[in-house]
Amino acid sequence: MARKVFFSVSMSLDGFVAPESPEELMGPLWRELQQWIFPQRFFRENLNLGTGGEEGRDNDIVRETFERTGASVMGKRMFDAGERMWPEDPPFHTPVFVVTHEKRDPWERLGGTTFHFVNDGVESALDRAREAAGDRDVRIAGGGTTILEYVNAGLVDEFSIALSPVLFGSGIRLFEGVDAGRVALEQIRSEPSPRATHVTYAVRRR
Repeated sequence: MARKVFFSVSMSLDGFVAPESPEELMGPLWRELQQWIFPQRFFRENLNLGTGGEEGRDNDIVRETFERTGASVMGKRMFDAGERMWPEDPPFHTPVFVVTHEKRDPWERLGGTTFHFVNDGVESALDRAREAAGDRDVRIAGGGTTILEYVNAGLVDEFSIALSPVLFGSGIRLFEGVDAGRVALEQIRSEPSPRATHVTYAVRRR
């Protein structure tokens, strides 16, 4: 069975992980938030963007996140944006379980990615992802609302945030509505890089 449930996101210095409007998701401001990851060699190779790219700690973090992930879970909002933007060979290369009210057959893509649509809640999606992940971890890929559901349900073991040097001013805050009375954090590591600051926490119940 899967070892850990985790999430790994980029966050602005004022606490936002995405624009408010779905039309702006993956738009210019979102790309600025993610500017640390685009030049990385592993990221470029994983998305078939060509050879070359930066190597170093940022690149290692991207690779390590990918290698530990045996299955992913995401919300419908993230899937809808990605369905329009992802190439035929999406960057997951694992089963992905989409939490949704929509009934839809699995959507198989190139490179080992198959999207499965789960209609009976976040715990059911996680159960299916754990089974699919084998002895690797399950990543809650996003978006922010879905991540928060898993945190408040006590289902997240660990998370990493790449603090990107950008200010949003408004949008979707990662921890807006968190049940702080139930969640305690233990810092595992903090790593500065030329493009971002990476912090990782274990999640404990109070």
